[in-house]
Amino acid sequence: RRERQRFVDKNGRCNVQHGNLGGESSRYLSDLFTTLVDLKWRWNLLIFLLTYTVAWLVMASMWWGIAYLRGDLHQVHDDTYSPCVANVYNFPSAFLFFIETEATIGYGHRYITERCPEGIVLFLFQSLLGSIVDAFLIGCMFIKMSQPKKRAETLMFSRAAVVSQRDGKLCLMFRVGNLRNSHMVSAQIRCKLIKSRQTPEGEFLPLDQCELDVGFGTGADQLFLVSPLTICHEINSKSPFFCLSQRSLRSEQFEIVVILEGIVETTGMTCQARTSYTEDEVLWGHRFLPVMSLEDGFFRVDYSQFHATFEVPTPPYSVKE
Repeated sequence: RRERQRFVDKNGRCNVQHGNLGGESSRYLSDLFTTLVDLKWRWNLLIFLLTYTVAWLVMASMWWGIAYLRGDLHQVHDDTYSPCVANVYNFPSAFLFFIETEATIGYGHRYITERCPEGIVLFLFQSLLGSIVDAFLIGCMFIKMSQPKKRAETLMFSRAAVVSQRDGKLCLMFRVGNLRNSHMVSAQIRCKLIKSRQTPEGEFLPLDQCELDVGFGTGADQLFLVSPLTICHEINSKSPFFCLSQRSLRSEQFEIVVILEGIVETTGMTCQARTSYTEDEVLWGHRFLPVMSLEDGFFRVDYSQFHATFEVPTPPYSVKE
């Protein structure tokens, strides 16, 4: 069967685009910092370079303009004349003076004299403006680099979900794993069933979201993710899969969105990993192969068998039947 459009990709990317915002797009500018952080890296680097380049050229032009208006550029060879900024006699020298001041290099060849009050005012303005620009852009780049999005790539989900019996009950199961030795603190998992439905009043609800119980009452949704774990949803009378059988699974259209959240142990930042399973990726009558084995003094995880399943005897009927 042709693969249909997903609400959430296997890599966790949400296939939702916002359009026709109209005047609401101005809300992005009201939170400019978050808007810059959400941009892609190429746009962040472009804005970073353009902001500094424009700021440098504007400030250098202001220093050159002061020297031009005071006539300092025409008194270069007069040793008795006291200019606003010593040894600034053209635009490149004004640009170098600005860079030396902004970067606190201070070679000592160019400096402000005490007979230039406008230069002192401009120097104060340059210091304040430079601090604001540095704090904004460098803070944005730091937050961008420290985002835990890449940490989510080392959290694995099984390619398929399975339906089989566990402890005498029919269950929907999938597997999660952590590839790093560093732990996910306070890891919690949630599942959403995305399925269109029609209410008894005749209202059609596209992509209606329904919660799947993966152990809220028992605390099973709180994970100690040291080794791969199999997450279990018991299919009972309260489950949306109460009427699901092996035969009806072939004609159903739904998507199970899995959300794994936790705190990165090394940075203390919250990380979220997502994936989804469509009806074609739910295997009826299968179980996951074991991946844990006891070695000499430690437990070994074989990730080559992480996605592997095998068939087990499972009734083809729904729980209702």
